[in-house]
Amino acid sequence: MPDESVVPLIPPFASTTSIPPQPPYSKPPTMDHLRAGDSGRRKGRAWVVYLSYAFDWIVLAAAAAIGYVLGAVTPNKRPFSLTDPDISFPFTEHETVPAWLAGVINTLGPIVIIAIICLIFVPGSTVPRGTPQSLIWKRKLWELHTGWLGLALSVVSAWLITNGMKNMFGKPRPDLLARCHADIDNIAKYIVGGYNNFSANGQLVRAEICTNPDKAILDDGFRSYPSGHSSSSAAGLIYLSLFIASKFAIVIPFFTPGLEAASFAAFPSRTRIGVEKSTGESYELQSRAPLEATPSPGDAFQKQMVQHRRSVAAVRRQAAAPPLYLLLIAILPFFVAVFIASSRWFDFRHHGFDILFGFLIGTVTAFFAFYYYHLPISQGAGWAWGPRSADKAFWAGVGSASYATHREKSSYHYGDVEEGVTAMDYPFPRSTGAGTGLGHAGSPPSVRKAPTQEEPDMDTTYRGAAQE
Repeated sequence: MPDESVVPLIPPFASTTSIPPQPPYSKPPTMDHLRAGDSGRRKGRAWVVYLSYAFDWIVLAAAAAIGYVLGAVTPNKRPFSLTDPDISFPFTEHETVPAWLAGVINTLGPIVIIAIICLIFVPGSTVPRGTPQSLIWKRKLWELHTGWLGLALSVVSAWLITNGMKNMFGKPRPDLLARCHADIDNIAKYIVGGYNNFSANGQLVRAEICTNPDKAILDDGFRSYPSGHSSSSAAGLIYLSLFIASKFAIVIPFFTPGLEAASFAAFPSRTRIGVEKSTGESYELQSRAPLEATPSPGDAFQKQMVQHRRSVAAVRRQAAAPPLYLLLIAILPFFVAVFIASSRWFDFRHHGFDILFGFLIGTVTAFFAFYYYHLPISQGAGWAWGPRSADKAFWAGVGSASYATHREKSSYHYGDVEEGVTAMDYPFPRSTGAGTGLGHAGSPPSVRKAPTQEEPDMDTTYRGAAQE
């Protein structure tokens, strides 16, 4: 008898229209297939990838220019009190870290250090013998490019955000009154709200009360929040700390979950835990992993498991703490960033909250930029993410999971799985009629039968409940 458990999801149409045969099933493509594809065509389109990264640099340059313009406009000037002690500090003529020196430390310094690391230490000792020098230099230059690109993203982002916020808020600096040269004789004309009297009395006054002819110094007195030194130093130097930690594997020791319970013993190689139930072992040393079957004594599988448990590695040997001098090297840029930010406090340039918030901005942009272009420090072995594919150099669109994969041609399969799911979710009308394409009145489809090598390529059948 024929097998009636095989019911087609969509029966043949009543019309004479024939359904074209499906292409044969094939194994899902691997990442190598996705990257390889038509190598000749894609190698010829490498210029598209280069152009896309050049455009990234153009975008960053434009963002930096916008940040410069935002930082140069006249700031809003928040009213202040002439008796406010928080803005009564003296004006420091010679800053501990002037703006030009801060730029050298948090931008030019990381640029040089990243170049030294990438050109000398990359790709490391894992390169197989016989690897062409051209391939090694490609890796060096790619790591250098992504290192610089991430640094630029971090610094430019902090620069743009900080400059936009400074002039928008217009918060007075701690040394504003020293910059102001207030017109005390005509204070009544500048009082904002309240009672118009001839004494300060804690009243707020407008910025027009200041008579300092140096407009640049006076305008800069209203750019306290947030601190640009703090944000830029954190953006460049914390990024550098992350980069150094990634390249030299400076990370807090960790182990991969899922180790055998015996791995936590004092001497795992001397610890034997039988597969079968035992009463002499401690609870902490027994594996909690479920066993599908209990092998009989003398079984080869049991011997293999016992041998594995004897030689299991200790959990404490899964990782080790890096040398402290490397930790110091990695954290040194962070300490420099803290010093630069702190100098704005004892130079009377910023209030405490301004410094902390600026440092937070730089920290966020540094972490974001680093992980945008680099693998996680604890899992990535110091590598940067690879380049975009030529097909997705500028655009991937909805439904694309990665910019590293190529676009693959696909075709519609008649009786696809999505149709089966939809058919099970919605009732079928009782009809054998043409046009609906839904025969076998009221017969709901079931799970699609996976094709095998023995089955024909045009299999579109689904298995339902067996009929007697």
